[in-house]
Amino acid sequence: MDGLAARFRGGSLNARFMRSSVFTLGGYGLGQALRLLSNLLLTRLLFPEAFGMMALVAVIMQGLAMFSDVGVSPAIMQSKRGDDQRFLDTAWTIQVIRGGLLWAVACVIAIPVAALYEEPLLAWILPCAGISLLIAGFNPTRIDTANRHLLLGRITALDLLSQISGIAIAVGLAWYLQSVWALVISGVAASVILLALYMVFLPGQRNRFHWERAAADELISFGKWIFLSTICGFLYMQSDKLLLGKYLPLDQFGIYNIGFFLASFPLLMGGVMTRKVLIPVYRERPPSESVENFRKLQKMRFLLTAAIVLLTGMVSVMGVVLIDLLYDPRYAMAGAVVVLIAAMQIPQIIVLTYEQAALAAGDSRRFFVLSAARAVLTVGFLFAGLAWGGLFGALIGQGLAGVAAYPFVVWMARRVGAWDPKHDAVYGIVGLAIIAIALWLNAEALAELAAL
Repeated sequence: MDGLAARFRGGSLNARFMRSSVFTLGGYGLGQALRLLSNLLLTRLLFPEAFGMMALVAVIMQGLAMFSDVGVSPAIMQSKRGDDQRFLDTAWTIQVIRGGLLWAVACVIAIPVAALYEEPLLAWILPCAGISLLIAGFNPTRIDTANRHLLLGRITALDLLSQISGIAIAVGLAWYLQSVWALVISGVAASVILLALYMVFLPGQRNRFHWERAAADELISFGKWIFLSTICGFLYMQSDKLLLGKYLPLDQFGIYNIGFFLASFPLLMGGVMTRKVLIPVYRERPPSESVENFRKLQKMRFLLTAAIVLLTGMVSVMGVVLIDLLYDPRYAMAGAVVVLIAAMQIPQIIVLTYEQAALAAGDSRRFFVLSAARAVLTVGFLFAGLAWGGLFGALIGQGLAGVAAYPFVVWMARRVGAWDPKHDAVYGIVGLAIIAIALWLNAEALAELAAL
């Protein structure tokens, strides 16, 4: 026990990696548990259509954020000037301007989006939900400074406190209003609470409006590829919701998103881990610099991938049981959705620890190439799957897109010295076994989903 505790102490990279991993995993796990609790309470207070409506709103809000992302956070995390206050204030100024523009765009597109999805209420909801984007623009760069140095304990605590507050507000309003507006108002309130917590409790200098030409040039030079990458990333991550939101009735779309929430927990957690933990590790210990660096990163990758693959396998195998235990019969279809989404995400999880290697090396162009390839493959396979087998075919198509993107991941990882064929072979075999077991055990529920 003393030896284990010693690995968490001190300021070494390994100690910071261990502490940050625990904070990130613990914080994300608690956050998802809170979301699940909120989900269970709200599904009993609201109707499935409300979740379908908010799923559309969430996709559109995320699309606005990603289509305008200029990579401020990863730029701060990888830049040599990442601790220079003039650089940070310039980055914050860009972020505030972007937040204001996003809210304006949300107001402008509200009526056209409402007409596209034939949901008049969206014309009112989108401008209100967009206020959260405006508020988030004022979040201090002290968040990125803490991430840069793998000091995540306080941020994790503040995020959880904000989430608990938002859930309490959502449940109270849902009980009182019995309306989708409970989710809209609570989302904005949570953004305000989080900003206040960051401003009061994060150490460091407060941001001020400032513009330094050299800092802006560096941010824009790095961010232009991030901007293009996030557009592709949006298509890669959210094309299913955009297409299925139009393809499925709103109540079924709400049920699909319940299933997606449970199934995607491991993949999303892994994404948080790679962004918050591995970018600083890759930056401080480039794998191409020495064999020692590569071996240390190899151990970290094996550990992270093992945890995420095994958790995904558990979710996939037990998807139908989880839905039956947690939700009422209106959401039964979500069980098969959980099984299939989780199984089809395993190819993405196996290569997840490579994704941020190029960003840590400052090579945002190659990251864009990978993102573009994934976007094209995902949308293509998704369309083909929908044409072949409806919702069931679309989910299978997403899994095949993940396999088809593997050569692009290898190309990017090799360029920065991060590719590990041993890692991929081991988890490829493990992943195939998990997929086979999950599909076999849940064959009856999957057959019902395929018949829709």
